[in-house]
Amino acid sequence: MHSFSARKPHNTTVHVQNNSTRTHTMAGAHHKLRELSHHVRRTAAALDKAMSRLCSLCKSYAHHHVTERAARWRHALRCGAGQVWPSRLGSLLVHAAYLLAVSWLGYLLLDELKFRAPPAGHGGGRGRPRGIDLFFTAVSAVTVSSMSAVEMEVFSYGQLFVLTVLMFAGGEVFVSLVGLASKWYKLRKQGIGISQRVESHDDGGVELETTPQVANAADIESWTRNSDETSKSPIDAKRLRREAVRSLSLVVLAILVVAHVLGAAAIAAYVYTSPGARRTLRSKALSVWTFAVFTTVSTFSSCGFMPNNENMAAFRRDTGLQLLLMPLALAGNTLFPTLLAVCVRAAAAATRRPELVEMTARNGRELTGYYHHLLPARRCAMLAATVAGLVAVQVCMVCGMEWGGALRGMGPWEKVSNAVFVAVNSRHTGESTLDLSTLAPAILVLLVLMMYLPPYTTWFPFEESSGVKDHPTEETPGVRLLKSTALSQLSYLAIFIIAICVTERENLEEDPLNFSLLSIVVEVVSAYGNVGFSMGYSCSRQISPDALCTDRWTGFVGRWSDSGKLILILVMLFGRLKKFSIKGGKAWKLG
Repeated sequence: MHSFSARKPHNTTVHVQNNSTRTHTMAGAHHKLRELSHHVRRTAAALDKAMSRLCSLCKSYAHHHVTERAARWRHALRCGAGQVWPSRLGSLLVHAAYLLAVSWLGYLLLDELKFRAPPAGHGGGRGRPRGIDLFFTAVSAVTVSSMSAVEMEVFSYGQLFVLTVLMFAGGEVFVSLVGLASKWYKLRKQGIGISQRVESHDDGGVELETTPQVANAADIESWTRNSDETSKSPIDAKRLRREAVRSLSLVVLAILVVAHVLGAAAIAAYVYTSPGARRTLRSKALSVWTFAVFTTVSTFSSCGFMPNNENMAAFRRDTGLQLLLMPLALAGNTLFPTLLAVCVRAAAAATRRPELVEMTARNGRELTGYYHHLLPARRCAMLAATVAGLVAVQVCMVCGMEWGGALRGMGPWEKVSNAVFVAVNSRHTGESTLDLSTLAPAILVLLVLMMYLPPYTTWFPFEESSGVKDHPTEETPGVRLLKSTALSQLSYLAIFIIAICVTERENLEEDPLNFSLLSIVVEVVSAYGNVGFSMGYSCSRQISPDALCTDRWTGFVGRWSDSGKLILILVMLFGRLKKFSIKGGKAWKLG
């Protein structure tokens, strides 16, 4: 019993020690598990934070990548189009909308006002011209084409005033003046905005945004880069450009006003001193000043309408009137760049204004953006020589082949004067003292060529030194495809001639002498060149005479169908806007 009782405490102690050791071990294990769990949570939080940052970086990179791609596409579209979409196409649409709006307004006014007399034999005996003929006349006046579908003597004084306004509003000099005024207004607004931004900054740290924010910024940047004005601030360059555009606008306005005032006064003075001319106007019931103003506006704007039916054929012996009209026709069309260059140099020498001196000393075309009319001095001289040469060729042809034909019944001086008058008006005024249907076919082909040539066609065997060069641009595939679809001017003319031959196919079969292919070609090319020459229509040339046919003082188009007239309206509008498509057809390779 004693020995057993002595061993029992020892076993109990060992058991307690074992339990204590086990408890301590379990506590250590739980502690390690807690530490491991804490490390796992910290690692998970770190991984989650890293993943969040990685996702944020990916999103930022994707956003930056997309933004950069979009910026590249915008830049490619801007540069690749070569100013075609924002500038070229926009200008084309503005010009087309302007011509159509003014034409429609003119048609409404012509239709609303009373006529002076019913047109003889027109419209099946109706007392007023049809709507299609009035709209055709309005478009012809606005596009300065003078294609005639209505006799001019049916119009009252109010309607003649409307036609005068239409011709003046459609003239190239006036339209270019409106463009200059618009450009000066934009530059003025830009200058005011820059001035306000400068004044809003503190004097201590003024920073100007040198990137131009207007559509003409590329022109400013190009001119500044190509000139020696790099030492000037951008503000000075813009101010100089604004003043140059303003001064050039005033010069063009002065030419416009002086030409019309002096022209009308000279024509009126001639009529008052010429019994024959005064007698002609009296027989037409036209006042002297109505004739003088109407004829001056028509001639300077290169339209060619006259307030009488016979046009200048009624004044074929009035060589003095012809000599007065020829300088007006040249100044408002083919020789306008030469006249403008002379006037700019004269104004610069008289006023010594910095912007005018800059235009004469450097390249004024880039400074003002007046690219189409403000030509370099050498180009202006060669343009004048080219015009003189082409006129001389026509005069020699007409005098040589028609001295005893279309020019018979006149004195030698009158024959030369009439030949020169026709030659000058073939580019591109359209007033005529001769019946074109009586001219030799060789002369008609030469006149077709003259009407087709653009007004500023120049023989220039020198390297172009104007400084206006096409800057290399990246073109998008869409822009290249659009440019490749454009056809040449001859291709469009061929399409128009084919279309008119289709619409007038019955007349071509029944009346081949009047509706000849040459007559149609002359009419279409005349409308395209905005000239106004026509071979007319004669009842005496009918193969099967019509007892109801009466001769009228209208152009050949006056006998066409409505479909043919609508096509010729498109031709006149296309010809008036041909400067926007003159470089078409380069994608077609012949050979």
